[in-house]
Amino acid sequence: MEKELTVGTRISHEKYGEGIISKNNPLTYKVIFVRGGELEFSKMSVNFDVIEENEQEEDQRPKINVKEIEFMLKYVLDRFNGLHYKVDLGKKWDGGVMILQPGNKDLKPKEIPMDTFFHKIVMLRDRLRVLEQNINSHNTLSDEEKVNLQQYITRCYGSLTTFNILFDDKEDFFVGAKS
Repeated sequence: MEKELTVGTRISHEKYGEGIISKNNPLTYKVIFVRGGELEFSKMSVNFDVIEENEQEEDQRPKINVKEIEFMLKYVLDRFNGLHYKVDLGKKWDGGVMILQPGNKDLKPKEIPMDTFFHKIVMLRDRLRVLEQNINSHNTLSDEEKVNLQQYITRCYGSLTTFNILFDDKEDFFVGAKS
């Protein structure tokens, strides 16, 4: 369904029967059904037919509030695994290999290409950032709980500062708690 439907539009759903759109959110429609109560449908997978369209004036359309914008942004970031920008491996490591040599000389060493290892470090950092954002925007955590969880993330960043030597740009470095 390509056309945006307005509040008051009558629809027919295969499972729930006739209903009326009660709310037009940025990503969903809320519909009140006679025999199904109020249900919410994603606009991306609308599966009902329009019986009678309700026309509204442009200025009567629902306004988007901050909470709905946050929801849309979270949806996009989750769907596309966050917004990534290219992080470069330090030039001196290009084509390099990390060798893990076991203490037992009978065992073979493990070689890992530096760009593969670096990519895993960058993914870890990006996931920590997403976790940090989710904590900070969480609705039910108190400020004290958010601060306590944030401290663990800061300590994780501090533990990862060893790997800053791999980054080409200092802006990409891990930063732990500052003294």
